[in-house]
Amino acid sequence: MMRALILIEGHKGNGLKYVQAARRLGICPITLSADPTQYDYVATESVPTVCVETGNLEAMIFECSQLRTTYDIAGITGFSGDDESIYVAVARLCRHFDRPGPDPASIERCRDKFVQRQTLAEAGVPMPAYRLAANAPEIETFAAEIGLPVILKPAEGSGSKGVRLCRSVNELVEHTNYLLKGEYIWRSPPRILIEEFAQGPLYNAQIMGNEIIGIAESEFGPPPHFVSRELTFPILLTDQEHERIADVSLVCLQALGLGWGPTNIEFRWTKRGPAVIEVNPRLGGAPDPQLVQLACGVDLITEHVKLVIGDEWNLAKTHSHTATARKLIADRDGILERIDGDDQAAAIPGVAEVRFYIQPGTPIITKGDSRDCIGYVIASSPSRARTKATLQHAVDLIDLSITPFATPGGREQFGPSHPSAAGSY
Repeated sequence: MMRALILIEGHKGNGLKYVQAARRLGICPITLSADPTQYDYVATESVPTVCVETGNLEAMIFECSQLRTTYDIAGITGFSGDDESIYVAVARLCRHFDRPGPDPASIERCRDKFVQRQTLAEAGVPMPAYRLAANAPEIETFAAEIGLPVILKPAEGSGSKGVRLCRSVNELVEHTNYLLKGEYIWRSPPRILIEEFAQGPLYNAQIMGNEIIGIAESEFGPPPHFVSRELTFPILLTDQEHERIADVSLVCLQALGLGWGPTNIEFRWTKRGPAVIEVNPRLGGAPDPQLVQLACGVDLITEHVKLVIGDEWNLAKTHSHTATARKLIADRDGILERIDGDDQAAAIPGVAEVRFYIQPGTPIITKGDSRDCIGYVIASSPSRARTKATLQHAVDLIDLSITPFATPGGREQFGPSHPSAAGSY
């Protein structure tokens, strides 16, 4: 009987790499999804699929039970998409079918950002001040207690969706109205976190099990949004700085009951040292795993698949480079007419990957969150300075031709129609 890896839903960045890793290990990947057609690699790679409502645990148990008549289910994992409840469902499926997986209760604690904050606070983990609100008067009161600027964000969610920096009372009112008056889509009654804006470099600890593989640095685009623009792995830290982040990371894992599989923990390095922004009980999205592999030789996706199917993983590093990714984000709404210069950029020595998620003819509507990323460029070399220079050279060659949407009267809404890559990124 053929061994199978069940993949709950898919992922535009990492999904194909999980499929490829499973096949390299002699495992048949099978995707369970409410709409398998939304993942282009499923068709191009001829991945077997089962159409099922992935928000319904009993329905997935039934479908997996049916698959067991044909396959030996070696492991189960998955991707969140817009709903992190998928991670809880994956953990429960693993428990039901006695497959390796994380503790469902631990994943649930992390998914609820308020419960996560409470749990970490009880363990003495340094973090920004925070409050939980359900209505506009509470938001106003708690923001005044913490002091502007503050961050407003849903207590559940991913990809910076609904997350804004509010620097004034007007911005606070505007984003409160966005969250509470019908524009933001809630899957449960509204619960909003108000957080102190911790300032300083943003670091991300990449962890497998209880081992810190390395620490990356992230850079965001302009406020009030939190759109990731550039990632570098690893970041150069002193031994003392690395030790402080490692110590706090291990306390987070212990407090939340984690330590199985991948975790990534976001920090701000403040005047008081590392402050935890968020603990995610999952692998970071693309291009995080690619950066780690290019920089130190550890293939996080393959090693995660090994863990999921019960094999022994290997986290040994084979070299020491610096890898940096620039995310490609359009600076306006409109129709993507052309992508120029991508082949020339990919041919530059030291450029590891140039990838676009969308094709010419696609409408672009910026949202101020992770969905604004339309692609990325990765460079790697033994030298941090060379890596950065190579990346910038590649990005400068890429040009997006975007035709702004026209108003009903036929007039353009957004100015010039041909932004350069240098201006956009």
